[in-house]
Amino acid sequence: MNKIQLLPPDVAQKIAAGEVIERPFSVVKELVENSLDAGATEISIELQEGGKRYIKVQDNGLGMSREDATLCFERHATSKISTESDLGRIATLGFRGEALASISAVSRLTLKTSDGEGVSGTRVEREGGELRSVQDVAFPRGTSVELRDLFFNLPARRKFLRSEKSELGMIVRWVTGVALAYPETRFSLVHSRREILTCPAVGSVRERIFQLFGKTVLDALLEINLEDGEIRVSGFGSRPPQGRPDRTHQLFFVNRRLVKDRVLQAALNQAYRGLLEKDSFPQAFLFLAIPASDVDVNVHPAKAEIRFRDSQLVFYVVLKAVEKSMHKEEGIKLAYPVSDHGRAQQRVEEPRSYELVVPGGEIETRAKEVFPLQAKGGEGEAGRRVLGQYLEAYIVAADEEGLLVIDQHNAHERVLFEKYREIDSEKSWPQKVSLIPVLFDLAPSQELSLEENREVLEAAGFKVDAMGGRTFALNGFPDIFDEDEAKNVLFVLLEEMGGEEMAGRREKLLATLACRTAVKAGERLTREKMDYLVEELFRTSNPSLCPHGRPVVLRIEKSQIEKGLKRPS
Repeated sequence: MNKIQLLPPDVAQKIAAGEVIERPFSVVKELVENSLDAGATEISIELQEGGKRYIKVQDNGLGMSREDATLCFERHATSKISTESDLGRIATLGFRGEALASISAVSRLTLKTSDGEGVSGTRVEREGGELRSVQDVAFPRGTSVELRDLFFNLPARRKFLRSEKSELGMIVRWVTGVALAYPETRFSLVHSRREILTCPAVGSVRERIFQLFGKTVLDALLEINLEDGEIRVSGFGSRPPQGRPDRTHQLFFVNRRLVKDRVLQAALNQAYRGLLEKDSFPQAFLFLAIPASDVDVNVHPAKAEIRFRDSQLVFYVVLKAVEKSMHKEEGIKLAYPVSDHGRAQQRVEEPRSYELVVPGGEIETRAKEVFPLQAKGGEGEAGRRVLGQYLEAYIVAADEEGLLVIDQHNAHERVLFEKYREIDSEKSWPQKVSLIPVLFDLAPSQELSLEENREVLEAAGFKVDAMGGRTFALNGFPDIFDEDEAKNVLFVLLEEMGGEEMAGRREKLLATLACRTAVKAGERLTREKMDYLVEELFRTSNPSLCPHGRPVVLRIEKSQIEKGLKRPS
């Protein structure tokens, strides 16, 4: 018997479907992209159990004839490309011709569609990739795809889906992003009969940002607009020095396709370097229009990645666009040095010298004291002795076995995490009450996370009340923060805690609180603070790792030092 055999068609189809359809989010993405390619101006999405049980996407786009409605389920059947050369200039969101075939292979699917030219529309029913029926149906121009029991015939894949809230959160975040790219289209998203997102059509991205994120976010943005040859960059970015405590409001679009790309991310980071408040990130809703032939969207089966033909040029144009917008805001004119090849010359930083700081005096660099006042000088437990601070980020200590290099931020995180866990177990979080409520707006995904995690947040001292629309008020918070810090930490928690089990949410909350209140790299510490931190670290349950799993201590053995210096051991 031959060792190599052809797979049965049904097995091959399921494998192919698994490359395109990974979870409910994948289904929604493919169907909504088809609707947009069909010119839809209204798109509605209905879900149950985060899409695991039920998904329906309906639009008012071009629709299909009866012949096309049956043909569209064949693999590699598409209306968007026809020749090999088309692959080099893809201008549509979908193009592979695998979406409907893959979706129908792993679900029970009903398609209703009409191109508006016939007396009736067409209804197609399929189950596990097999055709069940084709019938005439009364249906307006457009398309509806309704599916139930995703992965009913792939129990192993279904078992690895996340919780209902987590799957729903992924969909809400993506729909929020794609709605931003198509402000002229009406979007609605309903989950278990609850309306989560409704965006009537508007005339500009600015209006859409107001719909989705609220006035507070919009007021903190400046407009970006630049044309450079065949490339145009438009959108909005943070107005320095304001930023956000996370990167969740960084959305990039290439030819209106929502993407994650390192080139665009690097250009944004470079543009805002040194201009924002400490520990904050820029907001950005950036749109790159570029000739279709200069970008490859055919890199990944799920269209999750792109590749630029000239990534250096894209980096330079995005960097210039953001920087010019910021300096125009400040009234400063920039001159861009250009090399012989038309590229901006690379910025060169002066080399920095470093020293080991052995503190002698009291230096306070934090707004709030996070260490006890009592000092612990001299030699600590196990013969550990602090030698000094290196790069204002690491504590260097020595014991009988060699040298210890301790990351001061990670170490303090571990110490605070265990103290906060003790407070949490006793349910004794001290709380401040806002004299004047701190008002802010939440995006749909953040509002969803707030509802899911309200119990955990309130137990930790966060009291958040709805004020109508997307506006909320922070009326109470843990007294380890001031008001602005509390609001920023709340935003981080809303992004990080979604989809976790209850115990996992509490651990994530405590880890985030510890991270936000721990000393940072770049802060010079007194001898007393270093002594305290080192001793407290080695009293914790796990001195080697911070709550996020990063290493805390690097040991350099005495034997390694002696060997390197050729000293007798």
